[in-house]
Amino acid sequence: MRKPRGPTAGASGDEAGPLAEGTPPPKKRGRRANEGAGAAMEPTTTTKKTSASRPPCPHGLAPRGRCLKCSGCPHGRQKSKCVKCGGSEVCTHGRVRYRCKDCGGKGMCEHRRQRALCKECGGRGICGHGRQRNKCVECGGSGICEHGRQRQHCRECGGSAFCEHGRQKNKCATCKVKAE
Repeated sequence: MRKPRGPTAGASGDEAGPLAEGTPPPKKRGRRANEGAGAAMEPTTTTKKTSASRPPCPHGLAPRGRCLKCSGCPHGRQKSKCVKCGGSEVCTHGRVRYRCKDCGGKGMCEHRRQRALCKECGGRGICGHGRQRNKCVECGGSGICEHGRQRQHCRECGGSAFCEHGRQKNKCATCKVKAE
């Protein structure tokens, strides 16, 4: 427990008694310190790291730690999230710790789903129509192409669900034979 200091220790804020002669008034802290008593509002400034403190990588990607060519593992992933490399963000269950149901990661809700994609929790990845925001046609999600289809399933846009033979990857007999 803290001990009271000075003659006005029991008083709070505005109830404090007069200041001793020669002592400056206490400084207000916070964003709105200049408000009140007719003081003019001054624009607040925040201190951010400049680009000089975190230069982009030689490949033109910023920040340097996110570039897979600079700090990636041989498996094409971020080192910290690679299971094969034993990354620092991988839990004992072989998953990224943040999204591990068994570890109770912060990215999981009480319904054992990803917090951002849980409809019951009102996750940030769910739109007003009750769909995943990036896959909602009405919201114009980023996963929807100009033809009104999911981008990965659009043959005209060169979706990732199609193989080099123009068929769906999971149904192409030629690709399945190559994989074996």
